[in-house]
Amino acid sequence: MTAPELKFRRLTADLRRGIHDGTWPPGSKLPTERALAAETGLSLTTVRRAYEELVAERLVERRQGAGTFAARSGPPEPAGRRVVGVLVPDTALYYPRVLQGIEKELAGAGARLVLACSYYDRSVEETAIAELLSAGADGLLLVPGLHTADDPALRARQLMELPVPVVLVERRLTAAGPGDPTEHVCTDHAGGAYEAVRHLYALGHERQALVLRSDGPPAALITDGFACAAAELGLPRPVYVREPMEGWDAARADDAVRTLLDGAVTGALCFGDREATLLQSAARRAGLRVPQDLALVSYDNEFADVAEIPLTAVAPPKFQMGRLAAQILLSRLSDGDASPVHQVQLRPKLVVRASCGGRPGHRRTRTAL
Repeated sequence: MTAPELKFRRLTADLRRGIHDGTWPPGSKLPTERALAAETGLSLTTVRRAYEELVAERLVERRQGAGTFAARSGPPEPAGRRVVGVLVPDTALYYPRVLQGIEKELAGAGARLVLACSYYDRSVEETAIAELLSAGADGLLLVPGLHTADDPALRARQLMELPVPVVLVERRLTAAGPGDPTEHVCTDHAGGAYEAVRHLYALGHERQALVLRSDGPPAALITDGFACAAAELGLPRPVYVREPMEGWDAARADDAVRTLLDGAVTGALCFGDREATLLQSAARRAGLRVPQDLALVSYDNEFADVAEIPLTAVAPPKFQMGRLAAQILLSRLSDGDASPVHQVQLRPKLVVRASCGGRPGHRRTRTAL
């Protein structure tokens, strides 16, 4: 079997499985061909063939001008079975482990998950939420675009006024402080950055930098945690390098390394793994050794272990976050207003690998750059 044929067969099987297990219930809309191609990295031709195969099997149906939908057939839902709608912005990175946690908890409770993806697009997000409600969702687990909303508080209020209970995942009204009324489960990103700075300091790194993908939702919290630890430890002149995700490439990483050299930096926290990997390669081009001359800690741990020099990483508890969010929503559905409002932050774990050069508490003799 050729490689294109194998990819087509795998995609068709994945879609077929999603329809059979209720990821796309009868009547629900599947991703557009372009969206699915972008999500999977496959060609439009492969995606189109997969959909045509499912049409032939009468598992999906095309509606002119509307899209592709799961066929309205199949056994009825068991009486009393909960249906939970889940909206994530991306199913390729970060959120697969969150979804696994959600699925495990819902399966144990006999509930069914219906999945939608917003692709970080507000209009798609609105449509997806409406479709989840139309699919009969009793409650919603949402990762909305609060960080890009003109008025995050207004957007959160709109979500809270939906006709079913809502628990936010990895989103909260950070600026509102105790005025945040949402029910949510989030990673303590500030705490994760704080621990990374202290880890580098324990290894002897007093000149530190934060290298940041500035438009990521956790960026502001990571910056806060880094700044708090730097102030508490009295680090001299911490260096900040900020760039939106689309601006990060090899040339930008080379510029970042020059900035670190100018600041005599010996240890850096990088958000996220891709930026840390680019920085690691740029350091090598500049004649620096990792970790001997420049210790690196990545923030995310999505693929930090496969870097040329495996990256020490701050690892958000994605699976546990998904499970806990599902537990909270199920409790809300069962107990209503008798259930307290949960506002939970989970502290990330620091996974130590080769890029930082040691273990916590083991200070080293610094090498001047």
